[in-house]
Amino acid sequence: MNKSIAKKNEHMKKGSTHFLRAVVFLMGAAAVFLCALILPAINADWAKEFPEVASWKYPFMALLLATTIPFFIALWQTLKLLNYIDKEKAFSKLSVNALSIIKYCALIFSILYIVSLPIIYYVADQDDAPGLMVIGIIMSFAPLVIAVFAAVLQQLLQSAIDIKRENDLTV
Repeated sequence: MNKSIAKKNEHMKKGSTHFLRAVVFLMGAAAVFLCALILPAINADWAKEFPEVASWKYPFMALLLATTIPFFIALWQTLKLLNYIDKEKAFSKLSVNALSIIKYCALIFSILYIVSLPIIYYVADQDDAPGLMVIGIIMSFAPLVIAVFAAVLQQLLQSAIDIKRENDLTV
Protein backbone atom coordinates (compact mmCIF):
# COMPACT_ATOMS: atom_id res chain seq x y z
CA MET A 1 0.00 0.00 0.00
CA ASN A 2 2.76 2.47 0.95
CA LYS A 3 4.66 1.68 -2.25
CA SER A 4 1.65 2.55 -4.38
CA ILE A 5 1.19 5.86 -2.54
CA ALA A 6 4.88 6.68 -2.91
CA LYS A 7 4.73 5.80 -6.61
CA LYS A 8 1.63 7.99 -7.07
CA ASN A 9 3.36 10.92 -5.31
CA GLU A 10 6.45 10.42 -7.50
CA HIS A 11 4.27 10.43 -10.63
CA MET A 12 2.46 13.61 -9.51
CA LYS A 13 5.79 15.37 -8.80
CA LYS A 14 7.20 14.40 -12.19
CA GLY A 15 3.94 15.47 -13.83
CA SER A 16 4.20 18.96 -12.36
CA THR A 17 7.82 19.32 -13.46
CA HIS A 18 6.86 18.13 -16.95
CA PHE A 19 4.14 20.78 -17.03
CA LEU A 20 6.65 23.44 -15.97
CA ARG A 21 9.08 22.24 -18.64
CA ALA A 22 6.31 22.60 -21.24
CA VAL A 23 5.67 26.17 -20.03
CA VAL A 24 9.39 26.97 -20.29
CA PHE A 25 9.50 25.59 -23.85
CA LEU A 26 6.40 27.59 -24.81
CA MET A 27 8.01 30.75 -23.43
CA GLY A 28 11.13 30.03 -25.46
CA ALA A 29 9.08 29.36 -28.59
CA ALA A 30 7.18 32.63 -28.11
CA ALA A 31 10.47 34.53 -27.77
CA VAL A 32 11.84 32.92 -30.93
CA PHE A 33 8.59 33.79 -32.73
CA LEU A 34 8.85 37.42 -31.64
CA CYS A 35 12.50 37.63 -32.70
CA ALA A 36 11.90 35.95 -36.04
CA LEU A 37 8.68 37.64 -37.13
CA ILE A 38 7.91 40.76 -35.11
CA LEU A 39 11.36 42.37 -34.86
CA PRO A 40 12.00 42.24 -38.63
CA ALA A 41 8.60 43.89 -39.21
CA ILE A 42 9.48 46.67 -36.76
CA ASN A 43 12.90 47.00 -38.34
CA ALA A 44 11.50 47.30 -41.88
CA ASP A 45 9.08 50.16 -41.12
CA TRP A 46 11.24 52.06 -38.64
CA ALA A 47 12.75 54.65 -41.00
CA LYS A 48 9.38 55.39 -42.65
CA GLU A 49 7.45 55.68 -39.42
CA PHE A 50 10.03 57.57 -37.37
CA PRO A 51 12.39 59.50 -39.67
CA GLU A 52 13.56 61.78 -36.82
CA VAL A 53 15.06 58.82 -34.98
CA ALA A 54 16.04 56.64 -37.92
CA SER A 55 19.58 56.51 -36.54
CA TRP A 56 18.25 54.85 -33.35
CA LYS A 57 16.97 51.87 -35.30
CA TYR A 58 20.06 49.67 -35.02
CA PRO A 59 20.91 50.43 -31.38
CA PHE A 60 17.27 49.81 -30.40
CA MET A 61 17.13 46.52 -32.31
CA ALA A 62 20.46 45.52 -30.77
CA LEU A 63 19.06 46.24 -27.29
CA LEU A 64 15.96 44.16 -27.99
CA LEU A 65 17.99 41.28 -29.35
CA ALA A 66 20.46 41.56 -26.45
CA THR A 67 17.59 40.92 -24.03
CA THR A 68 17.13 37.49 -25.55
CA ILE A 69 20.54 36.35 -24.28
CA PRO A 70 19.78 36.61 -20.54
CA PHE A 71 16.22 35.44 -21.23
CA PHE A 72 17.34 32.17 -22.82
CA ILE A 73 20.09 31.66 -20.23
CA ALA A 74 17.44 32.01 -17.49
CA LEU A 75 15.18 29.54 -19.29
CA TRP A 76 18.07 27.08 -19.54
CA GLN A 77 18.81 27.46 -15.83
CA THR A 78 15.13 26.90 -15.08
CA LEU A 79 15.24 23.63 -17.01
CA LYS A 80 18.36 22.62 -15.07
CA LEU A 81 16.57 23.47 -11.82
CA LEU A 82 13.63 21.27 -12.83
CA ASN A 83 16.07 18.44 -13.60
CA TYR A 84 17.61 18.84 -10.14
CA ILE A 85 14.14 18.58 -8.63
CA ASP A 86 13.43 15.39 -10.61
CA LYS A 87 16.75 13.88 -9.51
CA GLU A 88 16.03 14.85 -5.89
CA LYS A 89 18.95 17.28 -5.85
CA ALA A 90 16.76 20.32 -5.19
CA PHE A 91 18.54 21.01 -1.91
CA SER A 92 22.02 21.29 -3.36
CA LYS A 93 24.58 23.92 -4.23
CA LEU A 94 23.69 23.33 -7.91
CA SER A 95 20.17 24.63 -7.29
CA VAL A 96 21.50 27.65 -5.42
CA ASN A 97 23.81 28.44 -8.35
CA ALA A 98 20.97 28.07 -10.87
CA LEU A 99 18.82 30.49 -8.85
CA SER A 100 21.71 32.92 -8.66
CA ILE A 101 22.15 32.87 -12.44
CA ILE A 102 18.39 33.34 -12.94
CA LYS A 103 18.51 36.34 -10.59
CA TYR A 104 21.35 38.01 -12.48
CA CYS A 105 19.76 37.28 -15.86
CA ALA A 106 16.52 38.91 -14.72
CA LEU A 107 18.45 41.96 -13.53
CA ILE A 108 20.32 42.27 -16.84
CA PHE A 109 17.07 41.84 -18.78
CA SER A 110 15.46 44.58 -16.73
CA ILE A 111 18.41 46.96 -17.12
CA LEU A 112 18.40 46.51 -20.91
CA TYR A 113 14.72 47.38 -21.11
CA ILE A 114 15.12 50.34 -18.75
CA VAL A 115 17.87 51.64 -21.07
CA SER A 116 15.46 51.34 -24.02
CA LEU A 117 12.60 53.19 -22.27
CA PRO A 118 13.48 56.64 -23.72
CA ILE A 119 13.25 55.25 -27.24
CA ILE A 120 10.00 53.46 -26.42
CA TYR A 121 8.65 56.71 -24.95
CA TYR A 122 9.53 58.64 -28.10
CA VAL A 123 7.93 56.03 -30.37
CA ALA A 124 4.82 55.86 -28.18
CA ASP A 125 4.55 59.65 -28.21
CA GLN A 126 4.97 59.90 -31.98
CA ASP A 127 2.59 57.04 -32.68
CA ASP A 128 0.10 58.24 -30.03
CA ALA A 129 0.20 54.79 -28.44
CA PRO A 130 0.35 55.09 -24.64
CA GLY A 131 -0.09 51.33 -24.37
CA LEU A 132 3.35 50.88 -25.87
CA MET A 133 4.86 52.76 -22.95
CA VAL A 134 2.92 50.60 -20.49
CA ILE A 135 4.28 47.49 -22.20
CA GLY A 136 7.80 48.94 -21.99
CA ILE A 137 7.39 49.64 -18.28
CA ILE A 138 6.02 46.16 -17.62
CA MET A 139 8.89 44.61 -19.59
CA SER A 140 11.30 46.70 -17.51
CA PHE A 141 9.97 45.96 -14.05
CA ALA A 142 8.48 42.44 -14.28
CA PRO A 143 11.97 40.90 -14.38
CA LEU A 144 12.79 42.77 -11.17
CA VAL A 145 9.99 40.84 -9.46
CA ILE A 146 11.50 37.62 -10.81
CA ALA A 147 14.95 38.68 -9.60
CA VAL A 148 13.66 39.41 -6.09
CA PHE A 149 11.75 36.12 -6.02
CA ALA A 150 14.85 34.21 -7.18
CA ALA A 151 16.97 35.97 -4.55
CA VAL A 152 14.51 35.05 -1.79
CA LEU A 153 14.39 31.43 -2.98
CA GLN A 154 18.17 31.37 -3.18
CA GLN A 155 18.49 32.57 0.43
CA LEU A 156 15.85 30.12 1.66
CA LEU A 157 17.47 27.25 -0.17
CA GLN A 158 20.91 28.16 1.14
CA SER A 159 19.51 28.32 4.69
CA ALA A 160 17.86 24.93 4.27
CA ILE A 161 21.12 23.44 2.97
CA ASP A 162 23.03 24.92 5.92
CA ILE A 163 20.48 23.55 8.42
CA LYS A 164 20.61 20.13 6.73
CA ARG A 165 24.42 20.15 6.88
CA GLU A 166 24.33 21.03 10.60
CA ASN A 167 21.82 18.28 11.30
CA ASP A 168 23.94 15.77 9.38
CA LEU A 169 26.95 16.70 11.50
CA THR A 170 24.91 16.44 14.71
CA VAL A 171 23.77 12.89 14.05
